[in-house]
Amino acid sequence: MSRPNPTYTLEEIQKEPDRDFPRFVRDDATRLGEITVGIILEWGVNLCVDVHIGDELAYRAQLGTTGQFNADVIRRKILTVNKFGHSSLLARLKRDADPSFGSELPEEYVVAGGSIPIFVDGVLTATISASGEEDALDHEVIAEALDRFAAERN
Repeated sequence: MSRPNPTYTLEEIQKEPDRDFPRFVRDDATRLGEITVGIILEWGVNLCVDVHIGDELAYRAQLGTTGQFNADVIRRKILTVNKFGHSSLLARLKRDADPSFGSELPEEYVVAGGSIPIFVDGVLTATISASGEEDALDHEVIAEALDRFAAERN
């Protein structure tokens, strides 16, 4: 890996804006996935990336040594995002601050960074998720991809 792991505070992640768009369809999922793959290659990181619309997989790329294990981790991160309505990194930082946070979750959930919700007009509609590096780096890659995707749409 050629990129250092970022560090985030709970306050920093709480201030991240919701990723809210007027629409998000399969073509958007594909474009977002392509942007993410570009970042993965640019940064030299080892990641699997998924974009889901609802429960359906709309885009997947497994780069480097990633594979089914990472896809399974992503599925568990998405459950956490859908449960709390915010990024899985925010859930992890909340748990770090209060170990009882998320303690009621079944074991098929994972409280680790790397999944971010995508809203359409305020409704959680999709997720972008990554697995393969430390969870904060997983988050950084997909947050950057969302920033670039949003910039393209403006």
